[in-house]
Amino acid sequence: MAPKIEYISDLLVIEPEVFSDDRGEFLETYNEERYLRLGIPKLVQFNQSYSKRGVLRGLHYQIAPHAQGKLVSVVSGNVQDVAVDLRLSSETFLRYFVTELSGENKKQVWIPPGFAHGFLVQSDGAVFQYGCSNYYSKEHERGIIWNDPQLNVPWNITCIDVNCLSDKDKVWPSLKNAKDFF
Repeated sequence: MAPKIEYISDLLVIEPEVFSDDRGEFLETYNEERYLRLGIPKLVQFNQSYSKRGVLRGLHYQIAPHAQGKLVSVVSGNVQDVAVDLRLSSETFLRYFVTELSGENKKQVWIPPGFAHGFLVQSDGAVFQYGCSNYYSKEHERGIIWNDPQLNVPWNITCIDVNCLSDKDKVWPSLKNAKDFF
């Protein structure tokens, strides 16, 4: 069983400064210079999805030469976010990191290349955003089944609607049958 840990090398949790007043709020969601100083490479593709309650997306990754790092956040709603370290040389290989991302907490997570990533929507719906360090490549896309017993990720099972899994997410291989780690 892979233990949950609060720290995985190179994975960052970022809590942007939020400026609030009686009109609303403002926050800077990306600043290339500041993020480069944190070790986050230039982002080349930005994506946004909306998912309803119970939708689980993942666990996805891309292999070299199109491996992707992702800067993930939630604009509205609430998700359980999961990153799994697939870097063979890492001291945290096969360990996972779980956190809550929401429109309220405004946290961002930098998930470096070499990780599988997924999320589960726990609110009525969620708008999920992510910037990628490399472009999407269908040829290099891989995944691991979300409920792999070797990983034993503690998904909030009461929220999962297995009827809402994508066709790909239903058939990704188990960890022991997966290929192409980093």
